[in-house]
Amino acid sequence: MPGIIVDGVVTEEAPDEVNSSQNKENLSTPRLPVASKSMHSEALEMHVEGSGAGEPSIEQLYNNVCEMESSSEGGSPSRESFGSDGEESRIDSELRHLVAGEMEAMKVIEEEEGEGGQSAAANAVTTLENETPVKTQSSSSSKKSKKAAKSQLESDASVGPNGKASHEEGESEVSKTVSRVSRRRKASANPHNGTEDAGLNNPDLGPFLLKHARDLIASDNPRRALKYALRATKSFEKCAGGKPSLNLVMSLHVVAAIHCNLGKYEEAVPVLQRSLEIPVVEEGQEHALAKFSGCMQLGDTYGMLGQTALSLQWYAAGLEIQKQILGERDPRVGETCRYLAEAHVQALQLDEAQRLCQMALDIHRENVETASLEETADRRLMGLICDTKGDHEAALEHLVMASMAMVANGQETEVASVDCSIGDIYLSLGRYDEAVFSYQKALTVFKTSKGENHATVASVFVRLADLYNKTGKLRESKSYCENALRIYQKPIPGTSLEEIATGLTDVSAIYETMNEHEQALKLLQKALKMYDNSAGQQSTIAGIEAQMGVLHYILGNYGEAYDSFKSAIAKLRTCGEKKTAFFGVALNQMGLACVQRYSINEAAELFEEARTVLEQEYGPYHPDTLGVYSNLAGTYDAMGRLDEAIEILEYVVGMREEKLGTANPDVDDEKRRLAELLKEAGRVRSRKAKSLENLLETNPYTVTKRGTVAA
Repeated sequence: MPGIIVDGVVTEEAPDEVNSSQNKENLSTPRLPVASKSMHSEALEMHVEGSGAGEPSIEQLYNNVCEMESSSEGGSPSRESFGSDGEESRIDSELRHLVAGEMEAMKVIEEEEGEGGQSAAANAVTTLENETPVKTQSSSSSKKSKKAAKSQLESDASVGPNGKASHEEGESEVSKTVSRVSRRRKASANPHNGTEDAGLNNPDLGPFLLKHARDLIASDNPRRALKYALRATKSFEKCAGGKPSLNLVMSLHVVAAIHCNLGKYEEAVPVLQRSLEIPVVEEGQEHALAKFSGCMQLGDTYGMLGQTALSLQWYAAGLEIQKQILGERDPRVGETCRYLAEAHVQALQLDEAQRLCQMALDIHRENVETASLEETADRRLMGLICDTKGDHEAALEHLVMASMAMVANGQETEVASVDCSIGDIYLSLGRYDEAVFSYQKALTVFKTSKGENHATVASVFVRLADLYNKTGKLRESKSYCENALRIYQKPIPGTSLEEIATGLTDVSAIYETMNEHEQALKLLQKALKMYDNSAGQQSTIAGIEAQMGVLHYILGNYGEAYDSFKSAIAKLRTCGEKKTAFFGVALNQMGLACVQRYSINEAAELFEEARTVLEQEYGPYHPDTLGVYSNLAGTYDAMGRLDEAIEILEYVVGMREEKLGTANPDVDDEKRRLAELLKEAGRVRSRKAKSLENLLETNPYTVTKRGTVAA
């Protein structure tokens, strides 16, 4: 270890293992400093934790700060700043320098993590040297300052006002030093006493910690980033002093994003709700946009939790705030409208999705040039909505216009994606040759641009398999299924598990139509395992479990079918989808599994709930609703409730005769069941005479009356 040059003489530094008891002995008994080189060297070596010519350590930087602070306190550069007696350096709460505050915050976080290593703290200080406006001293300048301080200490301690040694001044100086060291010892003995909040009032600390948290997120270290973000939030909160602070809002948004990154969506919700209470929309555009951002982020979080209704509610609130501050025809409002339209599509609220998408399309056509990227995205979404609603011609028109715009903009890969959607519409319209042409065209582009083993290529194989299955070409269909599975089973790096699981589910549906139920069930089980019960995919997982329940039922595994349906229905209830048609169908299927397991009472409860849901979603005349009526009538019959069973079955037979005709096989089956029940009860079927008015036009009173009978 290099020595310290004193007046041209090199003296050896004390080793790092300086005996702490020796230090205490020197400090506990104040002595008069003697004007000799050896004594001055020893006094200086007590607070120099030797370093080489490399980068300064965190202790050196800490000592530099302490020297500057102590010099400014007494107004004299002769006040020497001692270390913390060999223990780990800690910044006194009275120090408010930026470097000290930020270094202390970093130390607290490192201590909470239980790491305690000096390497991480040194990295943090190195980052601070590069990013903060306060310039710390280099190693060489540190040595120079210590030499200067030492020389000044020599002159002040040994020479008085009259050029003689002053015993009183030296004794006073050492006494001040001892008191300062004792304060630091107390801080070291109680590391959490006032240290945890050290420097939080510094307005520069919050931005530094928040930037460090973002860097850690980018380096895929979210758990450590969360500690820095929480620390930054505390700093912003203290600096705000109860006033609305956009920095605090931004910090809360970052904390919530890290919680979501860690999969802790429930913990992100209260953080975002708190961030919405801070901005004051009347304060200006920045406050309004901060609140808009919080609403949209909260909507995303609820969406990941599967709470669709709350998600859409917060999206709508954010859109209203954005309209209020930017105007209803701003292009950014159009982007938000399309985002909301996509959310409504996922919730199968197609009418509202179409309204919002049309609004976005109108705004973008007004504000941007023709065939812009924004308009193209709007038309692609509109094509999907129209196709889902069954308006295939309108969907085809939007997608063709989007494809032409993409070709003009040189987006060949994106054009291939649109070609797949166009092929889907041709398939729905029964124009199979045109569908094959669109799929093959997209397949060629994807193989060239992404590679033959890309998941996108597999998705085109699945589409071709579905097409050939519908046209009766089972050999070609199975061949394309095998090609898709080959890619899904050995995916290339970067392929998301969700994409693979979706592909496996689609292939499973094709195998199910081929009556290969065991193979279909195996693929669904693989897909379910990939989702790994993710909190943000509960609705999708419920759909897979319900389909597995159907396959188990077909295979005669009624116990497994019941368990699958039960798990799916529990997830749907949690996700807030207990009023959807899919939920009603799942209840009906679970009721059938209960019948096979001879749980008649439970089956009746499930059928009754399914009836209520489907009447609300489909109406009393829909085939699915009538099917639930028929199942409920059979269950009542098994329970001995003949009168209720006959009443419901008479309604079902009447509806089927009106909708399907008396010669339909389904009507014959229902009529035969009704006749058996009437015979058992010793009754005959009651037929109500219909007037000419009822034959030509449905009587609203009659419909209401029948609806109440079935309810």
